[in-house]
Amino acid sequence: MATSPWPNRLLTGSPNPLGATWDGLGTNFAVFSAHATRLELCLFDPSGRREIARFDLPECTDEVWHGYLPNARAGLIYGYRAHGPYDPQAGHRFNPHKLLLDPYARRLTGEWRNADALYGYRINSPRADLSFDRRDSAPGVMKAVVADESFNWADDRPPAIPWSDTVIYEAHVRGLSMRRSDLQTNERGTFAAVGDPVFISHLRRLGVTTLELLPIHAFVQDRPLLQKGLRNYWGYNTIGFFAPEPRYLSDGTLDELRIAVRRLHAVGIEVILDVVYNHTAEGSELGPTLSFRGLDNASYYRLVADNPRHCVNDTGTGNTLNLSTPRVLQMVMDSLRYWVTAFHVDGFRFDLGVTLGRESYGFDPCSGFFDAIRQDPVLQRVKLISEPWDIGPGGYQLGNHPPGFSEWNDRFRDGVRRYWRGDPGQRADFAARLAGSSDFFDRRWRRPWSSINYVASHDGFTLADTVSYAERHNEANGEDNNDGHGENYSANWGEEGTTTDPVILDTRQRVQRALLATLFLAQGTPMLLGGDEFGRTQDGNNNAYCQDNEISWIDWDLLDQREGQALTAFVARIVALRHRHAVLRSPYFLHGLEEPAEGIRDIAWFDASGEVISSDSWNNAEERTLVLRRARRDDDGSVTILSVLFNATAEKHRFRLPPPRWATRIVLDSAAPEAPERDLDGEEISVAPRSLVLALAMRAG
Repeated sequence: MATSPWPNRLLTGSPNPLGATWDGLGTNFAVFSAHATRLELCLFDPSGRREIARFDLPECTDEVWHGYLPNARAGLIYGYRAHGPYDPQAGHRFNPHKLLLDPYARRLTGEWRNADALYGYRINSPRADLSFDRRDSAPGVMKAVVADESFNWADDRPPAIPWSDTVIYEAHVRGLSMRRSDLQTNERGTFAAVGDPVFISHLRRLGVTTLELLPIHAFVQDRPLLQKGLRNYWGYNTIGFFAPEPRYLSDGTLDELRIAVRRLHAVGIEVILDVVYNHTAEGSELGPTLSFRGLDNASYYRLVADNPRHCVNDTGTGNTLNLSTPRVLQMVMDSLRYWVTAFHVDGFRFDLGVTLGRESYGFDPCSGFFDAIRQDPVLQRVKLISEPWDIGPGGYQLGNHPPGFSEWNDRFRDGVRRYWRGDPGQRADFAARLAGSSDFFDRRWRRPWSSINYVASHDGFTLADTVSYAERHNEANGEDNNDGHGENYSANWGEEGTTTDPVILDTRQRVQRALLATLFLAQGTPMLLGGDEFGRTQDGNNNAYCQDNEISWIDWDLLDQREGQALTAFVARIVALRHRHAVLRSPYFLHGLEEPAEGIRDIAWFDASGEVISSDSWNNAEERTLVLRRARRDDDGSVTILSVLFNATAEKHRFRLPPPRWATRIVLDSAAPEAPERDLDGEEISVAPRSLVLALAMRAG
């Protein structure tokens, strides 16, 4: 008869660190629960199907339950069962029949099954969540795996791209490569494809400095979506803040992600993760019991003060993590540090960042979360980006985050789209967006890079759809086309969707190039949506969160077509100009108060005749032309002047540059994207309809 490799009971172990920590001789287990009365560690066979041992965690220190299991090695599969009161009306939902995932699990195995046994209460009971379900959930849940964190990083080091030089490429791990026919089938949709040399070469050709990945934390499929035959594609449904999504690992090892990061770092490209710490996959009080809810619902979630049976729903997903609980805040901070130290990521984009900054009285830029992250020695050196809104009271906080954070700027997206659509009264707002949105961000010594500028992102129309559809077309989502943004500031330019009309196609291509050029010529940090560089479409779906299929996956065949090649070359050309000319990426807000050369201010605005724009002209709702001039003196005394001439009308316009009449070169014409640079002959510049021209003048010091 085989003997067990383990003792009959756990040793005391240590409350630190949280999670399962293998030391070569055994594994220490530690998990937080302030209200549990007993915690059990459950071990499973290598298949994860059969429970083979169960131990009480013998000690609880400062609300952390812990124990040490000798001879327990990396690869061991485990979960927890928590005992305590099942009293939903007091906020407690302990149910030891539910196997719970370790909040600090580094690696997961198995799969989630859409089963009633995952719920702590009896589905369809007349008492709803006040009822109690005694079925064992273990057969239908993912389990944690004790991880071996060793990896040879050799001389890997962060690229540390200055914010002012940063160009972001937003992409989805799965969508990046599911349609890459040149990859092995098992590598498509995984981190192996993210580190593929062909993809990395594409980023380098574009001039991208930073790859931002949609959520890669382990997430759960939403039951309502599965019932409609759909899947959660974006991944904003996190269940494991320390574990990569298993589907993104082609070989099942954590090293696959590390190798991808190392390859990107080797060519100077950073990696930023889109992270979701505002809520979890357990949903509202009617959601499943998978981890946090079963370990300590009253601690992990914000509950309605006068009725703690219900979750606060500032996120629109059913629950809100309670970062006012010190141990929950610690979990988030530990998670962030883990991804920086264990995977060498270079920054984070915080989904619904306003929620993270909420205290009991509302959003506070001096909240515990912001204070903790800003003083952290590990996190101080990485890039921090916030989505500055949620659906709670006072949920729109663009420009109100603390120094050290940049913010997604939807005002840039909307204002730039409206200007190029030809909407009346947009010139003044367009000018403010081009200047880095200083009206929002120039406070507390923040810099222009605080504004993450974009004309399209994963949430909304792609660039091609912005110029091809006047209305959303989300029928495939199964919500009667009622989901997604109702106003996209888009236009189809004559026909909805695909067309063969050459006039419409020419207009769409012009507007796409104008939008892209505006993005990279504006102050702030530009972000390009993956695939927009060669005309990716979602067929008018502006909320493809549930479309894990060809609607969302990038079609790389477009890159082989003439139009896709031309647009990609245009993007690469604009980005190269941005990298080449420091005047396009000033580290400071410009207000026209400095004179790099006599009579030439660092920023100035003119009309098409070369005259300074008057107050009356700024207020003229029908003006759709504009000249932006920026100037910079370099250390050697030389002065560079770059003027951008914008024409959002349907007619060709003649522009005159304001004095001085220095020798000038036309370095970019969005209406003639392949035209070489040329010297300006004469004093006027012709700008085609819905196009812009970039003019360069330089004088030695």
